[in-house]
Amino acid sequence: MTKFNIAVLISGNGSNLQSLIDEFKSSQLVNISCVISNKEEAYGLERASIANIDSHFIDHKEYNSREAFDEAMIVQLDHYKPDLVVLAGFMRILSDTFVDKYMGRLINIHPSLLPKYKGLDTHKRVIDAQEEYHGATVHYVDNTLDGGPICAQSSIKVTTNNPKELQKDIHKLEHELYPSVIRDISEQKIYLSEGKVIKNK
Repeated sequence: MTKFNIAVLISGNGSNLQSLIDEFKSSQLVNISCVISNKEEAYGLERASIANIDSHFIDHKEYNSREAFDEAMIVQLDHYKPDLVVLAGFMRILSDTFVDKYMGRLINIHPSLLPKYKGLDTHKRVIDAQEEYHGATVHYVDNTLDGGPICAQSSIKVTTNNPKELQKDIHKLEHELYPSVIRDISEQKIYLSEGKVIKNK
């Protein structure tokens, strides 16, 4: 049986990447074919190396436009023919060229209950707004910031006024939610059709 190939894009520590490595290392269905980072010092590259996953550093500073950098990533990704491109702490806005190429095969995880709190500093903003609940969202990526149809969400009650503590709580949610959604996509229990998420659970 042909495995469902995923490619993971990172910029930093790679804790969500690690949760995917742990989940799928012995999977008969899902294969992490490569990891790409735009930051050479990203610890996620080390995580990939330890797990014997192909990893690549592509320096966005070497390209004179967002599109040129994204084209370089596309060239690299084309070697692996990913069924799904997974953003896991990839801290760059993607060009329309990239998003259009992988539309319906490109997902992201965001630390808020979208459509609330798009962008950065979500944990502090949730605390400042005295929200009762906070969470994480997995969504298909489209040409809007933290937009795109939602695949799944997970939430917790806010019990701290410390953004770093809240971030740790949300990371735990993310590490359970992301592998679960990717498994469902690989089994076609979740897919995108005409701009809408279809669930066949």
